[in-house]
Amino acid sequence: MAKNDNPAAWYGRLDPNEKRTLWACFGGWTLNSLDFFIFTFALPAIVVALDMTHQQAGMITTWTLVASALGGWIAGILADRYGRVHVLQITILWFAVFGLLCAFVQEYWQLLTCRMLMGLGLGGEWAVGAVLLGEVIRAKDRGKAVGTMQSGWGIGWGIAALISIGILLKLRPDISWRVLLCIGLLPALLIFYIRRHIRDAEVFNETRKILRAQRRSVNFMDIFSPSLIKTTILMTLLAAGAQGGYYASAWFLEALRNTRKIAAMATGRYLAAVIIGSIIGYLVSAYLNDRIGRRPTFIGFAVCAAACIFALTLLAANDMSVLVLGFLLGLFASGTFSGLGPVMTENFPTALRATGQSFSYNAARLLAAGVPGLISWLSERSSFNRTIDLIAVAAYGLVVIVAFLIPETKGKVLSARV
Repeated sequence: MAKNDNPAAWYGRLDPNEKRTLWACFGGWTLNSLDFFIFTFALPAIVVALDMTHQQAGMITTWTLVASALGGWIAGILADRYGRVHVLQITILWFAVFGLLCAFVQEYWQLLTCRMLMGLGLGGEWAVGAVLLGEVIRAKDRGKAVGTMQSGWGIGWGIAALISIGILLKLRPDISWRVLLCIGLLPALLIFYIRRHIRDAEVFNETRKILRAQRRSVNFMDIFSPSLIKTTILMTLLAAGAQGGYYASAWFLEALRNTRKIAAMATGRYLAAVIIGSIIGYLVSAYLNDRIGRRPTFIGFAVCAAACIFALTLLAANDMSVLVLGFLLGLFASGTFSGLGPVMTENFPTALRATGQSFSYNAARLLAAGVPGLISWLSERSSFNRTIDLIAVAAYGLVVIVAFLIPETKGKVLSARV
């Protein structure tokens, strides 16, 4: 293998600012994931401690998702107006503080309020971080860098699992969940690093200079203008397909564990297989996005993810098949996400990039959130396996169709467009 073909060689080509930005955005997304999954692992203990119903627990999850979508769009608008680095710091501090406050709640409504407020920051961090990194990193390595940042979700998931297992087993149930949620303050420490070492990309600073010289300001509604409406719709549909497929696979694996009673699905090795598969998927897809292009990578991973769901409906009958197919599904379903940040960065103009990217990703998140309910509704009218297969084809088929419709932007150099 030639030196330039080495999958890790790209990191050595980065200058100090690119490396610092990569690690800051990677750290922010990893800590975002850590906070999200720690709450998920702590939720059964919280339900008991606060005497909540399962319906109330579900409402917390739903409204946190809605708040994160709203927060993501607001953060994107602010990032185009005031700068990516400033808003990134605010989003991290916001979800860290309200994450910590969740540890001190005494009843359901307090927890619901704190989680919704925390969700505003959670939704904003990815959009702003992905835009910042996409603008700072050179064109030929953008896919690998943003995809590597995306892998922080799997790493944060794994760290959260290890921490949760240790604390929940060693401490009393009535205080273990509070100790877990106190870990939510950790992201705030990242702000000191960002303030000292990270700056906005030159392409963004040049765009702001042009806008000031022309005495113009950006309007967030411009992403729906005739020149951008097609881009906004396509990016939203692309993200909706990836997230819809991911939600369907996660819901299906949970249902599979409850209905088929396969022993391996209740073990740490099964969780490890899915998490490791996810991390590998993010990184492999990130490399392929720059190697073979955005479009073929989206198509390949979407088709393989749908095939894995088909295989699970037919073949998941014993421990080994579930471990292998769970690993592969984690790999392909997660890997589909790696190209979203780069392709959105390359399709929206600099002046509206954060607004467009955050709206598309978070609007897609709300659309995809209806997938579990749709599966339940369709399952009452058809077989469970047929319903899952139908949803998988619809979601990942949408990714394939949109991938054919969008331009190939591999290696695109960003310009100070307004």
